[in-house]
Amino acid sequence: MSKAVKTSLKLKDLPPHPDLAKLEETVIKFWEETDAFQKSIDLRPEDKSYVFYDGPPFATGLPHYGHIVASTIKDIIPRYFTMKGRRVERKWGWDCHGLPIENIAEKELGIKSKKEIEELGVDKFNQACESKILSYVNEWKKIIRRLGRWVDMENDYKTMDLSFMESVWWVFKELYDRGLIYYDYRSIHVCPRCETTLSQSEVTEGYKEITDISVIAKFKLTNAQEVLGKVVKDKNIYALAWTTTPWTLPGNVLLAVHPEMTYVLFASQEPDNLYLMAKSRLKDTLGDDPVTIVAEFKGKDLVSLKYEPLFPYFAKTENAFRVVTADFVSDDDGVGIVHIAPAFGEDDFNLGKREGVPLIHHVNLEGKFVDEVTDFASMKVKPKEDPTRTDVKIVKWLAHHNKLFAKKKLKHKYPHCWRCDTPLLNYATGSYFVKVTAIKNKLLKLAENIYWMPPHIKKGRWLNWLKGAKDWSISRQRYWASVIPIWKCDCGWEKVYGSVAELEKDSGQKVTDLHKHMVDKITVTCPKCGKPAHRIPDVLDTWFDSGSMPYGQMHYPFENKEKFEANFPAEFIAEGIDQTRAWFYYLHVIATGIKNTNAFKNVIVNGIVLAEDGQKMSKRLKNYPDPSYIMDQYGSDSLRLYLASSPVMKAEDLRFSEKEVAQIRRKVFLILWNMFSFLKLYANLKPMTLSELENFKPSSSHVMDRWALSLTHSTLDQVTKYLDAYDLVRSSRAIMNLINELSTWYLRRSRDRLREDKTSQKTFAYILALTSQMLAPFAPFMTEFIFQNLVDLPKDKPSVHHTDWPKVNQKFMDADLEQTMVEIRKVAEKAHALRKENQVKLRQPLAKLTVTSTLAKPNDNLLDVLADEVNVKLVVWQTKDKLKVELDFDLTDELKAEGEARELVREIQKLRKQLGLKPEDLATFEVPQIPTGWQDYIESKTRSKLTLGSTLRLKKS
Repeated sequence: MSKAVKTSLKLKDLPPHPDLAKLEETVIKFWEETDAFQKSIDLRPEDKSYVFYDGPPFATGLPHYGHIVASTIKDIIPRYFTMKGRRVERKWGWDCHGLPIENIAEKELGIKSKKEIEELGVDKFNQACESKILSYVNEWKKIIRRLGRWVDMENDYKTMDLSFMESVWWVFKELYDRGLIYYDYRSIHVCPRCETTLSQSEVTEGYKEITDISVIAKFKLTNAQEVLGKVVKDKNIYALAWTTTPWTLPGNVLLAVHPEMTYVLFASQEPDNLYLMAKSRLKDTLGDDPVTIVAEFKGKDLVSLKYEPLFPYFAKTENAFRVVTADFVSDDDGVGIVHIAPAFGEDDFNLGKREGVPLIHHVNLEGKFVDEVTDFASMKVKPKEDPTRTDVKIVKWLAHHNKLFAKKKLKHKYPHCWRCDTPLLNYATGSYFVKVTAIKNKLLKLAENIYWMPPHIKKGRWLNWLKGAKDWSISRQRYWASVIPIWKCDCGWEKVYGSVAELEKDSGQKVTDLHKHMVDKITVTCPKCGKPAHRIPDVLDTWFDSGSMPYGQMHYPFENKEKFEANFPAEFIAEGIDQTRAWFYYLHVIATGIKNTNAFKNVIVNGIVLAEDGQKMSKRLKNYPDPSYIMDQYGSDSLRLYLASSPVMKAEDLRFSEKEVAQIRRKVFLILWNMFSFLKLYANLKPMTLSELENFKPSSSHVMDRWALSLTHSTLDQVTKYLDAYDLVRSSRAIMNLINELSTWYLRRSRDRLREDKTSQKTFAYILALTSQMLAPFAPFMTEFIFQNLVDLPKDKPSVHHTDWPKVNQKFMDADLEQTMVEIRKVAEKAHALRKENQVKLRQPLAKLTVTSTLAKPNDNLLDVLADEVNVKLVVWQTKDKLKVELDFDLTDELKAEGEARELVREIQKLRKQLGLKPEDLATFEVPQIPTGWQDYIESKTRSKLTLGSTLRLKKS
């Protein structure tokens, strides 16, 4: 049953200064009463779907300008393709899992470590997480509604829903069955505060420039004479090694040199000591300090060297404390010798594995020294509140034990946790991985089929990230997330589950929730040994949820199988530039892995909205206006068009300017409103039908009407091509330019005619209706209002957003006329400049304008337009090689009288406006003098009767 429509958008009397916020609220009510959004979907056939994926936000905070930018894009494109005849379903979703939620729950529960979570109980902690997820849903709904975005927020999906999580399991199993998931032990970035691993993309989000302490430590060689010869006899020989992470030194087991690099033994100010380092680094390391080079060696000649452990804690480690070669050693910085702690760095880990050295975890996953490190036990190695505090203690220990050669402060970029801001550690641990490197060539090949706006992202940021892609660590040692669906038995048997039904069958238990605190209680009987098998403890990286979103939102393949497969990949997605390394990437990896296709065909990448001073927007600093205030003050249309026409739509940063939003309101929407108001005031036209609009046949032959029609359809042609190419900036700016041209040239030059000429009024009404359709995806509110008052829409299509995108009519387009009009306006501009230079007002008619131009002489109609614009009696046009304009400033008595008459018309009209007289009101005015022969002209122009008096005033009856 259709809803009763109470809200009418058709008004007879229009306010001169519209309250845009009030108008927009009226339009929203009209949409709600007519169920306009759902109707826009239902009107389009199911076999013409245009699939759009929406990257879901968290509802744990209020929407900011970044969300508004993305939502604006996600509304414009679907509205456009709906008008192009496509069925665009738009389903809202919520991100519900991961550290952002966990951190909020921890703060409210007063929890500071994983240990405290375990003590509380995972079930209670997860329940606390769930309770915080949708904290700001109502505020989100208000903002999205106010913005005018059409999206289904009532039938939303949540990544914590059983159906979504089951699809995530299916994705995992599909990847596993294809040999793309494996378990390995390797060095990965971990957050010691969250006590979990992070993926490559997460690490890139948190780099910050910090000041650290770098040290050069002294490693005393024990067999130098045996390896290096008699030149070192009776000397203390030290290998020097440089590091920016002094906290890793207690875990040192090897020193690495480059096999082909040249190393020197040198004597400094201490006669009994010799030091070994790369020759190329001497100057940078020692500056102008005097040194004596005793001997030179290639790195490969140093391989048999052994040294005393720098710290005593792990001195009995087998196969350790020796010099080895490694190709990753460079002389770009440091001293050309690298200290190796295999548990804390990818190169270190691989080298330690190659050399058969046991892993020493002298720091645990909490980021604290283990008990064996007796001098520093339980100290945090990178405390968030003072990241160098422990390094300072290490340096002091080295100095006290005569093992410090040099130290200095160093500024460099260091990774921090993207959520809790804790410095990360590179830590060797076990993890499940997606074997991205195995499908990298496919990723690169399929990426060629994706269209990017702006285009440079495709061959730049996106391609570079794909080329550097590593295997994806998907294990997380956390709680509130989708879980890794692997059950293992102590005997070695394991099974990956890809559905609820499969787990229910094997366990004999009903499964209603797939979260950790629930499924960890479910055991299955091992078919190999008959003992209970348990799920492994790790959960999934939350980005696995995000990459599985296309399947999860439709509960594929358990439901909607045919519909999904008929419409995959998506036609369009959009998010910020940071998502090239995150959501866009994970969508692509998973789709390539399980479907051997890309997940999306077209993508718009937006930049970041900054405060007006270029700083990051900050609630604490209050350096930006609230989005709700902006929409109420200037209208959502103004905000949307401001963003759509800005560089932020080309992946560039935007310094948000309230003044520029105000300018859009003034220069676009008030101008559009004024044109529409003018038409409604003077034209008593019956609204055209939709058929009349679509099959418009112009009856006016006036050159200005023909030019306006041509320009409108030329703009329509441009806008259609730009929107087909997902270029919101050029398309929106083209419409804004059209509105400006229609106001400043067409209406201004046609006012008198449009007050009376019905054929021209119909053309103007058609142009405004067509312009409203073009602008509708960008500014859905005012265009709805104007269109409703110009076109009588049928009941089954009650909105401009239900209409078909207008077709370009080549018959209306006249490129020569448009080009000539450009020249006419250039001439007018120069003529106006000459008047100003000679201090002659525009209302004073002149005898002649002489023009030389590269264009052939325009027809008389165009010359009449020019003559009227610059107020001359005659235009002489000559064709030559460049543009030149001359005015005849000699004034006859007749010309002077006409000038006085025009000036008097202006003064009377100004007074009529001040007195609040309507155009149809006849009034009598006293005037000081009436130019001879011009009384009838003045009275007709001002709808007045004139009598002589001492001053200009309304004559009272």
